Amino acid sequence: MNFPNYFADCESDYKNAKFVIFGVPYDKTSSFRRGAAKAPDEIRNSSWNFETFDLRTGHDISDVKIHDYGNLDVKSLSTDKMINSVNKFTSQLLKDKKIPVAIGGEHSITSGIIKAFPKDIAVLSFDAHMDFRDEYENDKYNHACVIRRISEHVPIKNITVVGIRSVEKEEYEKAKELGLFFIDSFSFEKIGVEQVIKKLESQFKNKSIYVTLDIDVIDTSYAPGTSTPEPFGLKPFDVLSIIEHFSSQMIGFDVVEVCPPYDNGETSLLAGKIIRSLINH
Repeated sequence: MNFPNYFADCESDYKNAKFVIFGVPYDKTSSFRRGAAKAPDEIRNSSWNFETFDLRTGHDISDVKIHDYGNLDVKSLSTDKMINSVNKFTSQLLKDKKIPVAIGGEHSITSGIIKAFPKDIAVLSFDAHMDFRDEYENDKYNHACVIRRISEHVPIKNITVVGIRSVEKEEYEKAKELGLFFIDSFSFEKIGVEQVIKKLESQFKNKSIYVTLDIDVIDTSYAPGTSTPEPFGLKPFDVLSIIEHFSSQMIGFDVVEVCPPYDNGETSLLAGKIIRSLINH
């Protein structure tokens, strides 16, 4: 069945929208599986599966002013030029007082978005990987370097990574040295989501929070279609609980690293549902 090519229930024009969705179909630095560039359109397609009413919150997404701008034309760009393009677009959204909602694409896109925000925000990254390398495959803007690049704009004390379970030794030691706060998935499983939320409350306090969700933070049994899958991940409900707890502080978010060629649509469905839940909180 053919559905419209925009995210479901994005019926507002740009001028009147509170949220603006945009796709960044880019996967040039993907280091294991290619295909994340296909994710924005696949996630849009999956979004038509869901009811407008949210049983959990009692809210109806059709009451929210949302605009889908479409995809940025970045496929042929080098990584640094792609990030610059994303940054310029996000800067315009913020100037127009919109809440940006980006659909990747690989995780490298996020540094371009965050650099459009003031430096005093907090960043909550959900990720199976630390992404704190200074350079990977001769590219400082590789997806494996995104948190390192973000830390050049946002103070590292304001950045939190939740769900990691894969890290290179030198990268790990540098993150510890510089004071990056993170909660690995093994500790998460041991202490439970309520204790994790308490730890995050002390990190975020009253700060505005940008949320970046690498879908590989969620266990591969729920999200097999991702570019760099890593077992022993988080449960979707736990991720949703954390995000919803801090939803009143959220100033924008992205969902990245869905890789549609590697499953039968399950991961795109999950990503679409998470996006709708975040908007409709």
